[in-house]
Amino acid sequence: MLLAVSEVTPVANREVVAEHLVCVGQTDPVLLRAQEEAAALRLGFAGQIGPQDAWRLFSSGQALLVDIRTAEERLFVGHVPGTLHVIWEAGTARIRNPRFVRELEKKTGKDAVILLLCRSAKRSAEAAVAVSKAGFAQVYNVLEGFEGDHNAQQQRGSFNGWRFHGLPWVQD
Repeated sequence: MLLAVSEVTPVANREVVAEHLVCVGQTDPVLLRAQEEAAALRLGFAGQIGPQDAWRLFSSGQALLVDIRTAEERLFVGHVPGTLHVIWEAGTARIRNPRFVRELEKKTGKDAVILLLCRSAKRSAEAAVAVSKAGFAQVYNVLEGFEGDHNAQQQRGSFNGWRFHGLPWVQD
């Protein structure tokens, strides 16, 4: 369970919250289950969390939610309010952000429970492996991503994903 060591900080300011989170007591059962599955599957990071559980952990202050999509994706497709934003890849050529690990560490620290979110959970899984190799201990991939997987017509959002489940999101 994560607790704030100082006064409660408004949820909207996740960067301030990240500075004050410490791990004490027992870990949430969802995170424990995710860790066990990750170990069995040899994922290379702490685990995978479904969108509903990710929202519960994030909205209760037990985890930080980091959107790793491009600024354009967030602008045109939408985003979860209050999330941190660190770009994993940029541009149409999908050039990897060489500062990703440093930027993530600056915003979250290495010990916070971090939930990574992308469009379909593929880039966030790659990012989770990379930051775990860099010493982040509690990095989880949000399954299904923000938009979900393709359907038979190659469209997203029709059967899974953050938005499909009706979880909070906004569009600028």
